[in-house]
Amino acid sequence: MNAVQRLYQQRKSISTKAFKARGFKVIRCEQCRVSQEYCICALKPKTTSNSGFVLLMYDTEVLKPSNTGRLIADIIPNTYAFLWSRTQVNDDLIALLNDPQWQPFIVFPSQYADESRQVFEDTLPALTNKKPLFIMLDGSWREAKKMFRKSPYLAKFPMVSFTPEGIDEISDQNGEVSSRYQIRKAMVNNQLATAEVAAKVLTMANENYNAQLLDLWFDVFNYRYQQSVCQNNKANAQAVANLQGFVKN
Repeated sequence: MNAVQRLYQQRKSISTKAFKARGFKVIRCEQCRVSQEYCICALKPKTTSNSGFVLLMYDTEVLKPSNTGRLIADIIPNTYAFLWSRTQVNDDLIALLNDPQWQPFIVFPSQYADESRQVFEDTLPALTNKKPLFIMLDGSWREAKKMFRKSPYLAKFPMVSFTPEGIDEISDQNGEVSSRYQIRKAMVNNQLATAEVAAKVLTMANENYNAQLLDLWFDVFNYRYQQSVCQNNKANAQAVANLQGFVKN
């Protein structure tokens, strides 16, 4: 069970009523949150990584089966997930951000940085005796902006951004490249899903294999998820074969 799956179980345990997202009638696997008929758990690849990710999730985001942050946790072993609160700061989160093995970076569009904020676009600085820890603000775009503004404990960390900037409805940034994500409707064109952004961040960290692996895993999720819902499946029908071929090589 990865960090997002654990957080999902925790959040569900404190719910006072069932969370009814779109497609709530689908009988889903409790792990991958795809329809049991099209479960992708057996396809999940394994890898190692020098990078870490923190998914700071806006309340019900972790309950949404369409969330792609869970795909990062599937691939990158050092992925951590926390519920965001404006009034309460998680002590475990603060301890992680202060852990000397990590150099935290907030993944967010550079136009939201003030003049004093250090921003790295497209490339990362050389790190000595530290590993990059990428903080993803996971919620709707409105929610992500709120988390960015209302989390003073994140203000001291440099930002990672892409050019040209772009934001999608689940708090993902960057890119001229159109998103392959069709499960949710983006607010504007050229917005990327959380997992797509994470793959680009991994490329910046010179983890090209893991970046491609996450992209391929995202395609598998995108295709299998749409197989179980009442909509035209616009995802890559070769997604599973592409992933398996990549892993074998």
